[in-house]
Amino acid sequence: MSKAQKVEPFTDLEIAPVLRKQRLFEVGQMKLLALHLISFAPKYGYDLIKEVGEIVGGGYCPSAGTIYPTLNYLEEQQFVQVALDGAERKQYRITTLGLKHLEAEQANVEKILSRFDTRKQIQNNEQYLDIKRAMENLKASLKLKIQYSELSPKQIRAIAEQIDQAAVNIARL
Repeated sequence: MSKAQKVEPFTDLEIAPVLRKQRLFEVGQMKLLALHLISFAPKYGYDLIKEVGEIVGGGYCPSAGTIYPTLNYLEEQQFVQVALDGAERKQYRITTLGLKHLEAEQANVEKILSRFDTRKQIQNNEQYLDIKRAMENLKASLKLKIQYSELSPKQIRAIAEQIDQAAVNIARL
């Protein structure tokens, strides 16, 4: 690829999560999502596990080891308060401070929900099966190339440029 044809990679962070492998939740996102769900009605930890799984889709189900430390953090920050029911189970309710925090973070909550909605659309829509297959092929070929080849800096740049060009071409469709 000549310098005149050089393609700039995407820098828009709104597109990047769809195109790159990433953790399902970046730092703080599970806390925001849990607080968002609790804002609708008081929840037990198990309720949150189910609801987060439904929002994320794709068979994902957060573990108790993820949810309960999240709830403990929210309680420590006084974003939620705990009430024990008759069976001594903890039910989490949002506080005024939690509502204020959620309001301040509303744009981030919307980004989280939008990302998972897009993820579910891709996973659940047969129309996207070819795209999903192609993305998996790309990931597999990159892993194999990296694992079994000594790539030179020139080869690494060439691979990155081809991926960047594909991304630009897709965005222009």
